[in-house]
Amino acid sequence: MTPARPKITAEARRARLGPRHLLTPGGRAATPEEVARALVALHATDPATVYLAVAARTGEASVAELERALYEDHSLVRMLCMRRTMFVLPTAFAPVADAAAARAVAIRERAGLAKVIQEQLGLDGTWFAATQEAVLAALAARGEATAAQLADDVPDLKSQIVQAAGKPYEARPRITSRFLGVLAAEGRIRRGRPLGSWASSQFRWTVAEPHPELAADEARAELAARYLDAFGPATTEDVKWWTGWTLTDTRKALARTEAVDVDLDEGAGHALPHQLDDPPAPGPWAALLPALDPTPMGWRHRDWYLDADHRAELFDKTGNIGPSVWWNGRIVGGWAQRPDGEIVTQVFGDVGAAARRAVEAEAARLAEFFGDVRIRPSFRTPLERRLSA
Repeated sequence: MTPARPKITAEARRARLGPRHLLTPGGRAATPEEVARALVALHATDPATVYLAVAARTGEASVAELERALYEDHSLVRMLCMRRTMFVLPTAFAPVADAAAARAVAIRERAGLAKVIQEQLGLDGTWFAATQEAVLAALAARGEATAAQLADDVPDLKSQIVQAAGKPYEARPRITSRFLGVLAAEGRIRRGRPLGSWASSQFRWTVAEPHPELAADEARAELAARYLDAFGPATTEDVKWWTGWTLTDTRKALARTEAVDVDLDEGAGHALPHQLDDPPAPGPWAALLPALDPTPMGWRHRDWYLDADHRAELFDKTGNIGPSVWWNGRIVGGWAQRPDGEIVTQVFGDVGAAARRAVEAEAARLAEFFGDVRIRPSFRTPLERRLSA
């Protein structure tokens, strides 16, 4: 008779969230690299998310320390990888993410842009290759450059294409951003310092060396193991959604890890051996996490830490989460920054006086971290819009 699968409760999963995702290691402040390793990667579609995700998880959050890791030491790298999403992850782990996810994304990005350029501009692969070399040469000569500077050096980047032809929102953008995006996805160039503050979405570009090639199957197995270590226990669908893999690749990758089958509230799942025992209670904790934070974006199934009645308030129509308020492993509300810098929160229901005090303290800490910087999430949610008004 097949032995019953171990049951892991939602309560045990929430208890694991505290020490694994939010608390600093050993009672000391975590470095940006430690935060990124603990979460596999930091969401970076919204540039501010990287800084706010680190700030929420460190005792002494420092913009300068994170900028040093990104732009001087290069111990962290920004790249398009899992689920065609921008992430910041440890540079040492980048070859794994490249082989497991980014390489396939880059192939699709190049093919998609080449098709549009061929159909609309009549330019073939020879032109694409020559323009690529011209961009790399111009960037090497400058050391670093903005997209506009590179377009001046390589005028073909100013060519325009039509998007959504005939629609009310028809646009005719230059190919500059998409072309540079392809080279970045392939690891040929990388984003340098932003043009404005740490929350700016405009970056300078620098030349980069492509990542060393690893076997895709081995890389997917390693990425699956790293994901489970950070986010497990999780379902097959969670892994498939987070990575952007096919179901076949997801199952093959999981089979090559040490994961064992378990039962979760939402059905069958996977856990690493060290996750089978109930974790010790982490003690009460609160956190204000930014829009697109890696913790709430870590699972396809979210009912074990989020009341389904609050989804419409916290997520946009395409599944992007806005700023969220956490208490003891559950999302209990949301927050926003107003134009004057005030951090305002809304908690759903009565969470108790201790929770309210802890949330207020986190809001004050976050306001101090922002200083004079103001942000607006790229993907706005109903609650964030109301609170920020």
